[in-house]
Amino acid sequence: MRKSKFTESQICAILKQHADGMKAADVCREHGISEPTLYKWRSKYGGMDAPLIKELKDLQAENDRLKKMYAESQMAQALLKEALGKKW
Repeated sequence: MRKSKFTESQICAILKQHADGMKAADVCREHGISEPTLYKWRSKYGGMDAPLIKELKDLQAENDRLKKMYAESQMAQALLKEALGKKW
């Protein structure tokens, strides 16, 4: 997945500018982002400050790691069942 060129604090500041009444087109032009990106950030991070955004990203990374561990263990279990289930 592509890493954003903006940090959590920068995203928070951009969203705050938009929330303070600056037009979306002006905010996007100033920071070099597209309007869909601004609205995607707003739906994902709306109402959060920088520490909460960082915590959210950390939790998402932990969740991805746990999902990968679970998938690997399920695959190993399926291989063991298949190997033990065959009659020689």
